[in-house]
Amino acid sequence: MATVLLVEDDHVVRGALLRSLTDRGHTVHAVGTALEALRRFAAETPDLVVLDLGLPDLDGADALRMLRGIADTPIIIATARDDEAEIVRLLKAGADDYMIKPFTSAHLDARMTSVLRRTGRASREEPTAIEVGGLRVDIGQRQAYLHGEPLTLTRKEFDLLAYLAARPGRVVSRRELLEEVWRQPSVGEDQTIDVHLYWLRRKLGESASAPKYLHTVRGVGFRFAAPG
Repeated sequence: MATVLLVEDDHVVRGALLRSLTDRGHTVHAVGTALEALRRFAAETPDLVVLDLGLPDLDGADALRMLRGIADTPIIIATARDDEAEIVRLLKAGADDYMIKPFTSAHLDARMTSVLRRTGRASREEPTAIEVGGLRVDIGQRQAYLHGEPLTLTRKEFDLLAYLAARPGRVVSRRELLEEVWRQPSVGEDQTIDVHLYWLRRKLGESASAPKYLHTVRGVGFRFAAPG
């Protein structure tokens, strides 16, 4: 996806964002100070910077000005400060977007995608069509075909299939599916995924016990793969 410089002094938050963004396919360099950020930024300019304001060695607003003086790399401010005047000041100083904590990793990923697209720096476009072992998923037309025959899928069945098919071989967690496909928090998880997966498997001519494309990784999530 993108190479991201994550600047966050809270090691718990930094670790959580590092894991979630890496799980979503990004290459993430995580640092805890402005000095480390400037060194990393100068050595290897990333596609995007996620910058906290409350850094221990330098205020994030000053770090923003320094980073902006080196390159025009997109910068998203991520902070607990919610003062409107401060937000306007930082946007005028060169920030491309501003997120107020707390926020979900799915929300951050969506903002990153939007900023990269807006600034013309998206490193990889989503595939328009995916073809694997007799299955074709046409993202643009929102239509799936099995051995040349169109499948009748509901909107969410197609969204679920397209999301998994675009990530072949990678285990996708239930939490990620709820956040990215259903756009809802992962807490209070119900049987929504299982019901949609059951009907999707039937239409693909498979089952949980005899999977062809959609494999369950028990206790973790699901993996899309070509028929063996």
